[in-house]
Amino acid sequence: MENRLKKFLFSLNNLWFNFNLQTRLMTVATLVISLTTGSLTFWALNRIQYETRASDTRFTRDLGLLLSANVTPLIVNNSYRELFNFSERFYNNASSVRYILYSNNSGDIFFSIPFSPSEILESDTIEYVIKIRPKNLLIIKRSIKGSQLTDVFVPLVFEEENFGFLGIGINSNPTIITTSSLTRDLTTAVFVSIWVMVILGAIFNAITITKPIKELSIGVKNITEGNFLQRINLPLGGEFGELILSFNEMGRKLQNYEEKNIEKITSEKTKLETLVLAIADGAILLDSKLRIILINPIARQLFDMDDNFELGEPLLNYLPDEIKFHLLPSLLSMLDEDYKDLSTYSTNEFCFKCTKKNQKAVRILLTIVLDQKYKSSCGIVLTIQDITKEFELNNAKSSFISNVSHELRTPLFNIKSFIETIREYNDTLTIDQKLEFLYIANRETNRLSRLVNDVLDLSKFESEKNFKFQSFCVKQLIQQVLSSYQLIAKDKKIKLLAEVEKNLPLAFGNFDLLLQVLSNLLSNSLKFSYNSSVIIIRAYLVDNYTFSRLDFKKFSYCNSKIIRVEVADTGIGLDPQYKSLVFDRFSRIENDIHTLEGTGLGLSIVKSILQNHNSKVDLITQKHIGTIFLFDLTIDK
Repeated sequence: MENRLKKFLFSLNNLWFNFNLQTRLMTVATLVISLTTGSLTFWALNRIQYETRASDTRFTRDLGLLLSANVTPLIVNNSYRELFNFSERFYNNASSVRYILYSNNSGDIFFSIPFSPSEILESDTIEYVIKIRPKNLLIIKRSIKGSQLTDVFVPLVFEEENFGFLGIGINSNPTIITTSSLTRDLTTAVFVSIWVMVILGAIFNAITITKPIKELSIGVKNITEGNFLQRINLPLGGEFGELILSFNEMGRKLQNYEEKNIEKITSEKTKLETLVLAIADGAILLDSKLRIILINPIARQLFDMDDNFELGEPLLNYLPDEIKFHLLPSLLSMLDEDYKDLSTYSTNEFCFKCTKKNQKAVRILLTIVLDQKYKSSCGIVLTIQDITKEFELNNAKSSFISNVSHELRTPLFNIKSFIETIREYNDTLTIDQKLEFLYIANRETNRLSRLVNDVLDLSKFESEKNFKFQSFCVKQLIQQVLSSYQLIAKDKKIKLLAEVEKNLPLAFGNFDLLLQVLSNLLSNSLKFSYNSSVIIIRAYLVDNYTFSRLDFKKFSYCNSKIIRVEVADTGIGLDPQYKSLVFDRFSRIENDIHTLEGTGLGLSIVKSILQNHNSKVDLITQKHIGTIFLFDLTIDK
């Protein structure tokens, strides 16, 4: 029941909102008129009914008082025969009298007509009145078998002495009942008739006016959206019929025009979209209000636009703040500029380095889009180029040149200084001093030579990607490196050890390059180890977790084995804050004793070689305890 009521209310609500304003106003006016008319009719008829009931009550009261005045002397004189005859004549002559009864002071009915006292007492009302024996006039109205009955009870008083009471029942005036029914029926008829007229008027209005207008409105909207197949089929004549025929004819002509031009338009659009999507740079086409009407995937990627992006949204919603701040004034200026003079037509260029999100560097070219007559701008084309690599290369190039210049200048200055000292003070210098100066100059020359060779090696490793890889024995690699540095280790009384796991499989890589890796790492350990200490080179198998790629924050098992190589020393160690710097070019960190010689490129060369082997070098170090360099090698399959 509740669901049906909800459905009915929902349908009624839809019907109401489908009416136009005129129909709604007419419905409200009709409702007000019907309520006013019905209320006035109901009030008038109720007023008539009230007056009729009051008149009937007064008639009943007067009739009871009249009868009481005539019968009281008879009861006082005990003339009961005359009382009975008078009462019978009164009852027969008054058609509206239903019954007459007489009761004494004891509450006993001594005469009644036309019912017997026992029949009279079957009425609860009369039985109640007899019990209370009213001392004053009492009028009671009640319903009996669909008719209204008025009971009047009058005390029989003579010279202030009570001799009982008289009861008389009088049928109410039939006009009152008829008036009540008439009031109900007339009011209902007024409401029903008015609302039947309203419903018929609404249906007529919906059929002849509202529906055609609504259909035309929907049709025009569909035509505006490009649905030229829209037609209206309503069997109407007159002006509405002519309007509908004209609308359908317009739709047919637009459909024919669309069919003739759609192929050409589609072809041109496809060419344009293909061109925009295919170019390597990002491209965005804006309208005159800076809303995006065309964009390719490259531009969406550069500005981190998610899948919820929709055409027609403002470009400024997706630009980083640093780009928006500089770009917006130029965009607005280009749209407001007058392009009647084509000499003002130009392309503006901007370069930005994003500080948030993807940290990209971009070059943005702004080109105005003019209408066919070059009178005003109708949009702007943005060409976005990702120059992040170019930006990084320029920075790296500048940094590299600066570092190399600095490193070359120091040995050259030392060589020049000592040679000029020998030349200018040749007569005053002793043989030992001259030999010492030449020894220093020779040492700086060797240092300069090593620096140039390291720079050339590093450049080669970073530019060359196609090195020849083959299987080799890791144990042989370690032994060859250790034999090369035995004399240097012996001079510092450092013990070199190798710990290679038994049955270690062959590794896959470039033997010579990895030999240089171990040489640089071992040389670095010898340089920073105390005398009489120990350096150990280890090689063993480990599970191929992401940990094996030396990313210690992530762990994912790859169900294979790799070879882990470690170079561990017990030297001076390193403060953890310098860990991220040791693999940078020309990085030379001061130790507690003195600044040791070196080019600062050895570990950079190690890093570059291992990157070509799809590996990575890392270190574990603690100051005054020692350092462990470690990297991974792929097993030959």
